[in-house]
Amino acid sequence: MAFLLPIHILAGIIALFCAALAVVSKKGKRFHVLSGIAYFWSMAVIFITAIPMSIIGGNVFLFLIAVFSFYLAFAGMRFARNRDGIATTLDWVAIGLMILSGLGMLILAAVYFLNNNSQYIVLIVFGLISIALGSADFRSYKNNSATGKERISRHLTNMMGGTIAVITAVLVVNPPFEPEWIWWIFPTILITPIIFWWNYKILK
Repeated sequence: MAFLLPIHILAGIIALFCAALAVVSKKGKRFHVLSGIAYFWSMAVIFITAIPMSIIGGNVFLFLIAVFSFYLAFAGMRFARNRDGIATTLDWVAIGLMILSGLGMLILAAVYFLNNNSQYIVLIVFGLISIALGSADFRSYKNNSATGKERISRHLTNMMGGTIAVITAVLVVNPPFEPEWIWWIFPTILITPIIFWWNYKILK
């Protein structure tokens, strides 16, 4: 844990910085692409360090959040590169894990609720989002519609979702006040309308 945690934190800082660069840079240009690649690999390091830390600490919550967060970066990158919209076996496996992580969150939410742990609210929100995004990506690939504007829309949605996850991680380290669950869902409430507006512009 002492070895993994500093790497995990550093990767989170880099991911947040690269996400900001990707958002403000001109889409499709080299700087945007390089920022996105750096963001993806930073998210990969976050995932690689989070999984063993969650196992060592026996933290199922962290394990499920790690799968959820990394899928968003992975799917965002895949939609950026996969211009023909044809899913590979890896894409199907990733989508399956995303949906399973959402179901796992809902089950854990029930356990937390029965034990009077207010984090069940976070698990319900993220669990439903996980299932919704995984299902949306599944339909895009199944219907062979993940091309053109829809491909860009799926790329944007997943990458911004991953960015929300990174911002959330920063906020919940030292929440200014209780209850803590507010800080877990605050970035989602704040940024999700922006994602919808951005998607509307793209698809229009």
